[in-house]
Amino acid sequence: MTARDLSDADAPIGPHPDEPHQTGLNNRLNWLRAAVLGANDGIVSTAGIVIGAVGATSDRSAIVIAGVAGLAAGAMSMGAGEYVSVSTQRDSELALLDKERRELRDEPDEELAELAGIYVDKGLDEELALEVAVALTKKDALGAHAEAELGIDPDDITSPWNAAMASTISFTIGALLPLLTMTLATPAVRLWLTVAAVVVALAITGWASARFGYGSARRAVLRNVAGGLFAMVVTYGIGSALGTQIG
Repeated sequence: MTARDLSDADAPIGPHPDEPHQTGLNNRLNWLRAAVLGANDGIVSTAGIVIGAVGATSDRSAIVIAGVAGLAAGAMSMGAGEYVSVSTQRDSELALLDKERRELRDEPDEELAELAGIYVDKGLDEELALEVAVALTKKDALGAHAEAELGIDPDDITSPWNAAMASTISFTIGALLPLLTMTLATPAVRLWLTVAAVVVALAITGWASARFGYGSARRAVLRNVAGGLFAMVVTYGIGSALGTQIG
């Protein structure tokens, strides 16, 4: 036996403390995802609106009205969208769990064989797989079958209200950054100050999305910043063109 084998053998049984195995992880990740997405959309969409308005007019009141209207509409839209989306997911999960309950009640032997077959496919021999299936079924039949067959934790069903609130609040916070920067700064610097603030904010949300998703922070930041800059250039160009034509 090698030193690595001994180290592995002496390691405590249970999840590694740095890995996300805690109960309720699904709901936490769901609202974190909604919060990061909401903040990102609030920053980009409101920045696009106020920068487009600046391209069309120098009237501070018009810029504020456009930004506030965009903030309110966007926050409500994001919250409603998250609620509908996550509600649909939740309804599907609950329907699948109800189906699994019926099958466990009406076809217990077939369900036990199905669970054992899943563990055989994962590499256990048939005898051990059956022992594991029997033990897990005795402890928590629905939880064992739902996790193995459906990838669902019955005790951690996604909450549409959490996602909707997280999305609405984070969108509002994100939208306030370009709105306040654009309206409070002097006309000489407000455009470039807003662009700089938006770039920094998008870099932060890009890093956060990568952190929560265990992805590459560099790619996420570059993708986020590039998308935001593109949106601002396009909306400024549209605002400038429309402002010239209308004026």
